[in-house]
Amino acid sequence: MKKNIVVLISGRGSNFKSVYEASVRENWAEKYGLYISGVISNRADAKGLEYAASVGIPSKVVDHKGYESRGAFEKDLADACDEFGADLIVLAGFMRVLTPYFVDRFSGRILNIHPALLPLFTGLHTHERALQAGVRVHGVTVHFVSAELDGGPIVGQAAVPVLANDTPEILAARVLVQEHVLYPRAVRLVASGRVKLDGNKVLMDEEASRELAILAQ
Repeated sequence: MKKNIVVLISGRGSNFKSVYEASVRENWAEKYGLYISGVISNRADAKGLEYAASVGIPSKVVDHKGYESRGAFEKDLADACDEFGADLIVLAGFMRVLTPYFVDRFSGRILNIHPALLPLFTGLHTHERALQAGVRVHGVTVHFVSAELDGGPIVGQAAVPVLANDTPEILAARVLVQEHVLYPRAVRLVASGRVKLDGNKVLMDEEASRELAILAQ
């Protein structure tokens, strides 16, 4: 059965690109019936829109600045997701906090990637805060989206070492490498039904759990 993945972006869309490239390399369409049916941005100048056009993926801009209320913006955003037939919504650098209205409308069908090992370091400036806290391990988390910021059930994580001479930029680059490994795996496994949300618990088989627990050197 065909399933449509809709990606939401605000900027360059590097995680969108990694998911798309994995979908082509691993032949998601024929193997799993998975398709990236559309890309939506809340910014008309998002570089990720150019990439979407270059690979033939339809896109749409729903500019939050053109709305008087968050509710009106999210209604049109949700309608745009429906237009692309969204079975799964993938947030890839989408810089808007979603309200319960949107989250409830697509309950259990929204994934986000956060550059920290949740529940540590929710919010912004995660790499600076990790260094300030003196942690020896940092990383990235993919999770289902809930109404709580960065608080939804965890799907997968990739951990990287924090080294003595790290700066926020160096650490961010090390984490980004693993983002591009972890997110495509998580999207594929959730979209294909091998990872599911049951209430507040994430269910998966052992093989999927191994794919979604990355310990990088």
